[in-house]
Amino acid sequence: MAIVETENIKKTYSQGKVKVNALCGVDLMVDKAEFVALAGPSGSGKTTLLNIIGGLDLPDSGRVIVDNNNFADMNQASLASLRLHKIGFVFQAFNLIPVLSAIENVEYVMLLQGVPQNKRHKRARAILDDVGLEGKYDRRPAELSGGQQQRVAVARAIVSGPAIVLADEPTANLDSKTGEDLLLMMKKMNKEKKVTFIFSTHDNMVMDYARRLVTIKDGLIVNDETKS
Repeated sequence: MAIVETENIKKTYSQGKVKVNALCGVDLMVDKAEFVALAGPSGSGKTTLLNIIGGLDLPDSGRVIVDNNNFADMNQASLASLRLHKIGFVFQAFNLIPVLSAIENVEYVMLLQGVPQNKRHKRARAILDDVGLEGKYDRRPAELSGGQQQRVAVARAIVSGPAIVLADEPTANLDSKTGEDLLLMMKKMNKEKKVTFIFSTHDNMVMDYARRLVTIKDGLIVNDETKS
């Protein structure tokens, strides 16, 4: 069952007087519980595609459906609600709130969702334990290593049970051992909790761990391989 579907997605940006064709007609279907990497060189269009799937950017033309929600039928408010309730985001730069502790960062999405405080706290503690941060609930981002900060970011992305997690270069700022630990953790969550993960990456290790590798070049999918 497809949880993400894009059909003939096109996107052009202007850089000064120059027009850049970021996506040139992309068709992609991702089923529930897949573990997919979008790979390609810088400027290939993979991050643009990830942002469009997440509703952070809109295509110039084409169709986007996420968890049976057609973006063409949605206004900005309904798109924001979809992102809040159905999509988890993991960013290269972590994007944690510096003045909040680890547990407060993880609770933040649930706070916006209106989840009661006792439920928020219980869920946040459990997910931080799952990602190996037991006992570090009260540490602020500056008191955590890069790998620990990215674990908090992953915990925040999945704590409310989204339909899909989108991860943009999640290992880019991590050493190889920390990056591998993070990937193993996400793969475990994919297997046990059936969380759908889509990465954009040019990290060979992420490509190796992905069960499906979609290669993008010059705004087009040039290869789509599912590993046995």
